[in-house]
Amino acid sequence: MPESHLQDIFKIFDNNSDDQIDKEEFTYCWNNWIKTIVRPISAILVIDVQNDFICGALDIRNCPAKHNGEDIIQPINNILEKIEFDAVFYSLDWHPSDHVSFLDNINLRKLHESSPVSVDNVQLYDTVVFEGDPPMTQRLWPRHCVQNTWGSELHKDLKMVDNAVKIYKGTNPEVDSYSAFWDNSKLTDTKLDAQLKLRNISDVYVCGVAYDVCVGATAVDAISSGFRTILLDDCCRGVDLLDIEKTKNTVIKNHGIVVNSDRVKNMVEGNDRRPELGYKLALNLKEKQKSS
Repeated sequence: MPESHLQDIFKIFDNNSDDQIDKEEFTYCWNNWIKTIVRPISAILVIDVQNDFICGALDIRNCPAKHNGEDIIQPINNILEKIEFDAVFYSLDWHPSDHVSFLDNINLRKLHESSPVSVDNVQLYDTVVFEGDPPMTQRLWPRHCVQNTWGSELHKDLKMVDNAVKIYKGTNPEVDSYSAFWDNSKLTDTKLDAQLKLRNISDVYVCGVAYDVCVGATAVDAISSGFRTILLDDCCRGVDLLDIEKTKNTVIKNHGIVVNSDRVKNMVEGNDRRPELGYKLALNLKEKQKSS
């Protein structure tokens, strides 16, 4: 950890700025920082491991990275079987048939004059701008994960944990939803944030597909919501290699971390205490102090 981060942490707990941690300050530090570090409360978010992304209409093997989504099922199953998380969530893309993201619905809505592509020339994976207040940018995908179809089902080989919670996203036909927390326009949340906070979750582990789309958006929102966020590299597959690297860098830049699944057990049990996550927690406490 950089020296500057250590100084930041000390200043956060040295509330009276006397360059010492007195008993009251240490008690606050213990209850709000150290306890979480040594006894984290952990949830795993399994993002969109659905038929259409693995072997259906939007099979990521057909995307530029040529990733095989089936590769993540066994490592995800392994950690679900071997690690006792405090909560498990599965997110599902859950689109109505007239969803705005489907290329074959392009004629259902009017494009804004600023759209870089016209209706006559639009192609799969193009980005267009629809009319609205404000105008809405939208990438166009094949029809996928339509509600109550085979393509929207979780993959048959994915382990389902008892008492897990399913989060349905992309249910509004007029707006897409990559993140499991919010739609892309931040109009409506999915209640995932409230569900996590209801369980006093401190640490969120994120895995699934697509790495550089829904997984990445979920991880960024988890960080923004104040959770210590861990991206599971070997439990994710994506669309574009360059965008996957950008996703990793964004998470790291914002004080999340990227690890492989073989590190998770020790982290969940509080034995592997990552300095980056300790720093993130301290920054969260600083924000709370400002607002109190």
